[in-house]
Amino acid sequence: MAPSFANLAEDPDFDSDEEIDFSDLRAQHEVRMEQGLDTFVVVDGLPRVPEESKQKLVKFLLKKLMAAGSTTEDAIFMPMNDENMSEGFAFVEYETPEQAMHAIKLLHGTPLDRRHTIAVNKITDIERYGREGRVDEEYHPPEIEPFVEKEHLRWYVGEPSGRDQFVMHRGDQVGVFWNRKKDSPENIVDRLGWTERFVTWSPLGTYLATIHRRGVQLWGGQSWSRQMRFPHPLCDLIDFSPGEEYICTWSFKPIEVEEDDPILTLDEEGKNYIIWDVAKGKPLRSFATHDLPGPTVDDQGNPVKRRIPWPAFKWSADDKYVARMLEGQSISVYELPKMNLLDKTTIKIEGVKDFEWAPATAQREGIKTYEQLFCYWTPEIGSNPARVGLMSIPSKEIVRTRNLFNVTDAKLHWQSQGGYVCIKVDRHSKSKKPLNTNLEIFRVREKGVPVEVVDSIKDHVINFAWEPKGDRFVIITTPELITSAAVPPKTSVAFFCPEKVKGSGVGNFKHIRTVEKKNSNGIYWSPKGRFVVVATIASGQGCDLDFWDLDFEGDKPETEKDLTANLQLMASSDHYGVTDVDWDPTGRYVMSSGSMLRQQIEHGYHLYDFKGELLREEHIDKLKQMIWRPRPPTFLSKDQQRQIRRNLREFSRDFEEEDRIADDKEKWEVVEHRRRLLSEWLAWREQEMEDLKAEREEMGLPEEPEEMAGAGADNEAAKVVEEIVEEIVDETEEIIG
Repeated sequence: MAPSFANLAEDPDFDSDEEIDFSDLRAQHEVRMEQGLDTFVVVDGLPRVPEESKQKLVKFLLKKLMAAGSTTEDAIFMPMNDENMSEGFAFVEYETPEQAMHAIKLLHGTPLDRRHTIAVNKITDIERYGREGRVDEEYHPPEIEPFVEKEHLRWYVGEPSGRDQFVMHRGDQVGVFWNRKKDSPENIVDRLGWTERFVTWSPLGTYLATIHRRGVQLWGGQSWSRQMRFPHPLCDLIDFSPGEEYICTWSFKPIEVEEDDPILTLDEEGKNYIIWDVAKGKPLRSFATHDLPGPTVDDQGNPVKRRIPWPAFKWSADDKYVARMLEGQSISVYELPKMNLLDKTTIKIEGVKDFEWAPATAQREGIKTYEQLFCYWTPEIGSNPARVGLMSIPSKEIVRTRNLFNVTDAKLHWQSQGGYVCIKVDRHSKSKKPLNTNLEIFRVREKGVPVEVVDSIKDHVINFAWEPKGDRFVIITTPELITSAAVPPKTSVAFFCPEKVKGSGVGNFKHIRTVEKKNSNGIYWSPKGRFVVVATIASGQGCDLDFWDLDFEGDKPETEKDLTANLQLMASSDHYGVTDVDWDPTGRYVMSSGSMLRQQIEHGYHLYDFKGELLREEHIDKLKQMIWRPRPPTFLSKDQQRQIRRNLREFSRDFEEEDRIADDKEKWEVVEHRRRLLSEWLAWREQEMEDLKAEREEMGLPEEPEEMAGAGADNEAAKVVEEIVEEIVDETEEIIG
């Protein structure tokens, strides 16, 4: 007889009242609805096709979906209606929730073809919104809000006198000021507690960024209202892209996403970096901090402090790419705004130490296709020499390499227009003893990218700076490496420029002059080129500032006749406690300041003109930052700029008149009042003329009376002449004593 439960013998050890614990099995096999549905997405916006075309559409859609993660045809469900037509959407299952989230960020809003753009959403979001009654079954057209004109974010560019602004952060106070030549700056806005960390301008001056515990805020417009906020908790550093389209934020502490956060998602949980879209205020992608190479503790077991490389994400000149380096291994290039990895692969470069994008789109000779360039270097590995490479993006083609030997370190310096990149190479002997510095200059715009070597330098180069929009450079050298010695060694300042050649080419770089026995450590070029300040910054050995002109209009030494520069020291000054030097964006003024962030005494600033004449100095208690507001690129063509330079003497008369009037405030106020009255009268007269013209048209009369038309032919056009007359009413002279 077959066994059954009815004839089983009773187990004396079994207690029927004892409850069996199934918790382990329940935990293993329990269906978790939220976790299971997190791998599903809904793809909407698909074309409606009949049953026979469904399989073809699924295969076409699968190619798009595979870019974000792993899925199959069987994981795509496309519902059909009673008319045997697809409904225009599909359910897709990925292998992991992370792949589903990546698909939403990667594919949402992308065009499927010319007439269809797909929308990708989490199925759990759709279920939640529908369950909570947020989706109405009946369609109601959205209410269109009335148009509200926004503030002009670059209103400051139209300032009649062409003045510039700067931000001043002192104590807990942050203020923005108009610069005035010799008078105290004019305050525009001043707010207490405007920032909790520091402030900075965006690269084109559109926004003022403030840093807070809960994230970053951007301010702008004439009312200085908040334009956008980026909720990155405990943000430590930020970096804008050159065109202000994107911003990267970083925090030392990994991000903890709060429940029901309207901006951040679980994808940002535990990350340190976020790439944001500035216009939309939404994160594009987040990343964790790479583990830094090298030991974490020293020989005594103490933790080693290692500096985070910043910026970790570097932008191409046109905001189309952003790249990140994994030191010693690879460089990852991402396409903006989708943040897709270029060609879905990283660029493997063994031993890579550093890289820099060209700051402008440099057009190489003979290359007509679009490209962005970046330069990188790798150290000596085994028997392989150190190497410098120039790579083209998006092709990933290496357009130039150069091998280097006995290299201790290298620094990459691009010229502002991308025409040159200088590799500052510190060399050592076979016994690893430091020797000197060579300069390897890649001429990017020339055919084949030739490399010129400047090997006449016998000392160590501690600072290098290209002339903006030019081809000259300044270096600071020292005979021995600067250490933590109480008295740092003396430095020398050397100037270089190309020699003259026939035609439009650029000659070889030649040494102009060297100034020895200095303490200088900083080089600050005017943003317009030509003028440069060489200064001693944050040093106990000196506080001098030297103002140099490389196109001096006086006599030129005979030994420098064949060079494209005429070097002249215009002025020397000193500012005790100086920690920062900053040019205004027009190249008219230089500001040196002493910040409490770097020293405890002598907080304040000095204002100089480009010739080195001291215009104003002011002590500011607890001064932290003083930063000029950048200006966007000019809309004037090169021909218009050339015409202005040609007629600069004519324009200078107007500027001199304005300066003369500004010296007398009372007179300036009287003139402004008269100009305002004249402007109002002219506006009233124009309005009256328009009303009179309309009235005559209604009455069928000619636009002008016959007697006025006849007289107008003989008379010259009316001119409004404003004349200011100064008269001495009384003058008394009295001798005392």
